[in-house]
Amino acid sequence: MTQPRSTDPDQLVFQQYRTLLFSVAYRILGTAADAEDVVQDAWLKWSAADRSRVADPKAYLTRIISNLSMERLRSTRHRRETYVGPWLPEPVLTGPDTADGVAAADSVSMALLVVLETLSPLERAVFVLKEVFAFSYAEIALAVDRSEPAVRQTAHRAREHVRARRPRFGADRARRRDVTERFFAAATGGDINTLMELLAPDVTLWTDGGGKVRQALKPVVGAQTVARWFAALGTATYQGVEPGQMRAELTGINGGPGVVFRGPDGIVATLTLDVDPEGRIAAIHNVANPDKLRAVADGTRHELS
Repeated sequence: MTQPRSTDPDQLVFQQYRTLLFSVAYRILGTAADAEDVVQDAWLKWSAADRSRVADPKAYLTRIISNLSMERLRSTRHRRETYVGPWLPEPVLTGPDTADGVAAADSVSMALLVVLETLSPLERAVFVLKEVFAFSYAEIALAVDRSEPAVRQTAHRAREHVRARRPRFGADRARRRDVTERFFAAATGGDINTLMELLAPDVTLWTDGGGKVRQALKPVVGAQTVARWFAALGTATYQGVEPGQMRAELTGINGGPGVVFRGPDGIVATLTLDVDPEGRIAAIHNVANPDKLRAVADGTRHELS
């Protein structure tokens, strides 16, 4: 929730760092709704703070948002562990110039956020602050209430964990968009031959319905199976929506190209692709849980640093 415009210096300072705070919280939590909640909680704590004890507002606010995010993540762990089917992050709409550079845009990609889900709350916060926002170990130690040596160890452990679980190299932004456009045309046209050409042999489709809508409860693996799944989109009812009523559009999602599917009553699902250097689709993330589509449904394009 954006604070109202004000000449109050405390609000002006908070607004100066609000994009940073949301960006940190979203990467730690993986959901826009939770990120907005902790930003609001951070505002309340900032409003009540003794300004005479705040030497560096950015460091102070980062400490607040990091600890609030870790607390929220710990409280939601059980819910995620007992989730029906695969748990995917909540997608957000982003503009063509999201984040400053390819590395920063990649840090909000579905592919990385899925990997970050396997970290502990502390590891996730330390990784985000160090690898994404380039905070020093001393700054992170203050933010997460740990010693600097402990933060260094946590950062190393998190970095190695992420490296082992994410693709080492990905396609550049132009190729990702080209592949997404070709996949979009093939899927909506039921062109199974082109789909087979675009998909890596061991491609994995992750579908998140959360038990609210019908989706695959386990990852769908293999080019032929995944191709058939998407080739049927143009002929089969999907989430209760007839093919003739379904509209699909290319748009920016989580720092890269994605697809939004709309039915007569609103957003039905989103789709993002993980493309390898050869231009083949290695993974597909399909979010259809209506609870996770609110950030997309409201049409707000998130500014992420």
